[in-house]
Amino acid sequence: MEDYLKAIFYLSRKKQQVTTKDLASYFDVKPSTVTQTLHRLADLQLINYQPYRGVTLTELGRKIALEIIRHHRLIEKYLHDVLGIPWHLVHEEADRWEHVISEEVEQKIAESLGNPDRDPHGAPIPGPDLTLQEEHLELLSEIRPGKWVQIVQVADEDPSLLLYLEERNLLPDTRVYVADRESVSGDLWIVVHGKRYRVAYRAACEVWVRPLDE
Repeated sequence: MEDYLKAIFYLSRKKQQVTTKDLASYFDVKPSTVTQTLHRLADLQLINYQPYRGVTLTELGRKIALEIIRHHRLIEKYLHDVLGIPWHLVHEEADRWEHVISEEVEQKIAESLGNPDRDPHGAPIPGPDLTLQEEHLELLSEIRPGKWVQIVQVADEDPSLLLYLEERNLLPDTRVYVADRESVSGDLWIVVHGKRYRVAYRAACEVWVRPLDE
């Protein structure tokens, strides 16, 4: 059920109404399975749910979702920075740990890392008070040629995507020049550290950037 709260939080940031169909696609399960879980969450007053009208988190549900997200992103940071696990492998492992660590362990992990505010993929880590500091970002796929951007965050669930991005130096905090766009495919040509790369449109849709003035 914690996974459902986390999923509703993620999906609600992309669209106003999170539907049963959205969750069924996210978890790759039947809509009937989703409906059963949503009824349980509604009974626990963790979500507001009306059939055919979408689902939203209650204040308590949002708090639990942010707690799990904090665990997840701190664990990713710890696995990557301290244990040296490559960034494309930490997400799945963090999914296993996020539900079981205690608040004391969470605090020790945060302190050992210097209380970081972002995970290895650039995603913001909720603070101890469960506030989440976010800024308005744009997708790399939507940037017009001739613009400089700084990569802030990349999607973290697909290991093959992360390896693809790493091969092209598309890492958080990296400055990128968008040189050109293919008219049919939408693929981008970018310049990173003086090297030119072609980036598939679908991959560029998973990279969030901050436009630069220069």
